Amino acid sequence: MGARGLAEIGYSMDLAAVTSLPAMFFAQAKRLGDRPFLWAKVDDVYRPHSWNAVAERITCAAHGLKAAGVKAGDRVMLVSENRPEWLIADLAIMSIGAIAVPTYTTNTDVNHLHIINDSGARVIIVSTPQLARHVLSAAAESDQKVVLYVIDEPEKTMKSDTTVRPWSDLLTAGTNQPSPPPDVVMLKRDEVSCIIYTSGTGGLPRGVMLTHGNIIRNCMGATEVLRPLGIGEEVFLSFLPLSHSYEHSGGQFFPISLGAQIYYAERVETLTTNLSEARPTLMTAVPRLYESMRARILAGLKAQSSFRRNMFNLAVELGRKRYETPGAMTAWDNIRDKACDLLVRSKVRKRFGGRLKAMISGGAPLNYDVGVFFIALGVRLLQGYGQTEAGPVISANMPFKIKLKTVGPPLVGVEVKIADDGEILVRGELVMKGYWNDPDATLATIDEDGWLHTGDIGHLDEDNYIEITDRKKDIIVNSGGDNVSPQRIQGVLGLEESVAQSMAYGDKRPYITALIVPDADFAANWAKDHNTAPDLAALANNPEFKAVIGKAVENANKQLSAIEKVRKFVLATQAFTVENGMMTPTLKVRRHAILREYKEALDALY
Repeated sequence: MGARGLAEIGYSMDLAAVTSLPAMFFAQAKRLGDRPFLWAKVDDVYRPHSWNAVAERITCAAHGLKAAGVKAGDRVMLVSENRPEWLIADLAIMSIGAIAVPTYTTNTDVNHLHIINDSGARVIIVSTPQLARHVLSAAAESDQKVVLYVIDEPEKTMKSDTTVRPWSDLLTAGTNQPSPPPDVVMLKRDEVSCIIYTSGTGGLPRGVMLTHGNIIRNCMGATEVLRPLGIGEEVFLSFLPLSHSYEHSGGQFFPISLGAQIYYAERVETLTTNLSEARPTLMTAVPRLYESMRARILAGLKAQSSFRRNMFNLAVELGRKRYETPGAMTAWDNIRDKACDLLVRSKVRKRFGGRLKAMISGGAPLNYDVGVFFIALGVRLLQGYGQTEAGPVISANMPFKIKLKTVGPPLVGVEVKIADDGEILVRGELVMKGYWNDPDATLATIDEDGWLHTGDIGHLDEDNYIEITDRKKDIIVNSGGDNVSPQRIQGVLGLEESVAQSMAYGDKRPYITALIVPDADFAANWAKDHNTAPDLAALANNPEFKAVIGKAVENANKQLSAIEKVRKFVLATQAFTVENGMMTPTLKVRRHAILREYKEALDALY
């Protein structure tokens, strides 16, 4: 593509001069006009929405919100699965200087209520009547009156003291108004664009205030990472929830900054089909997706002929050798490797749509073997690193210098240094404004010199690539990139009569498991009734007793969100005490000490 073509798609945009996220969008819409932008399924077929059409709906929604009384600085909660209306609502909120509050569709009523009260949101945009029912139960208990706008037609039988209106009312109220909304030119980079809630150490979600500049800086850095691959007419497949800061920045605003098209994946079961339909050039996802893709590929391989299985295994073997020890490749290896390109890797590339330039992994640590698997098959996989408090992207591997045991060098414009205790510190425009309604936590996280304390331990290697070695924070990050508070899970489990203590587990894993210490009195009574030994070591292997504890876990799970639920557990053979080193003098669980004894049993649950 020539220079004119790049200018048309917006790659020439000077992001350093962009004043806000809506300004960035409307500038791209003016350039790209009737070109396709957002793709979503209608009657099982992907249909496009042009840049002009999306700009018109954003404008209508923005003026409609203003007519409904939403003012600059007001918070508007957004509860929706990934779809064009998500982006439209998000940008409409920001376009009038209000603050978007994205929330997970899987949130419990308790979490919805906390976010409504904490953010002070008086307007909530919900995608479906089913989701609206959950939000309404929380809104009914909130500290302020709330108005719900439902994108799909609200159910006529939906009864509530909370006002419920159709999304179309907003669009109608905002018709025939100037585009872009006049407020857009007033927005500045250092103003808050959204509050994204993430788990706090106490278990309740904590609001991270991200400015327009935080996210634009991420877009600037990501552009430089991908520049060596050549940036043209890019296509993204949006799969992760847009309420996740990683997808919010990387799967929505980064594509806008490039003038790219976005396809919305339907669900995990249709991802393979959606890949072949969208044929993305770039894709962002969390390790869990790559783990499941690898598992599906290997499962499908079992049905192939022995010749195809052998060729596939050879492609992985030689690809791994080329990545890890390129100098060890012999002439015979190179000949066989070319055959693998033709017979194996070309088919893998086709499975991903045939034009994929790179997949980016972030949100949680990527298993090294999973990364090597894809690189060996000719799929460029770049591991990055970040956290919501940094917009969220801090670093990423470079396309032609991939070091899978690292998370790459800092993005352009990002400062990183290692503190005396090994903690990774970050500074730059990407650092959040602070935590909403929590100045003490803000001061504890961002020091007076502007350094964000990440809570991760690591070092910089000879190429300035970051290698993370440990976590300072006691937060579980599952393989899907979700932050899960172990304290909250343990607290809920501890409410059960049969549970005395517990330790939630699942860092870098697809789901949560737990180590449970049964209540001593409960165990003794049960053992007496069943004429068996009451000591925990004996009961830990008793299937009937374990089933009783399992009922308690099921009951506790009713109070937990989908990502917090305990899927499997093992029983401890002794209580956690200060004497055996499993608790601190202040009676906090010492995870490292407990894992020395139980890690093998917990890992076996996966």
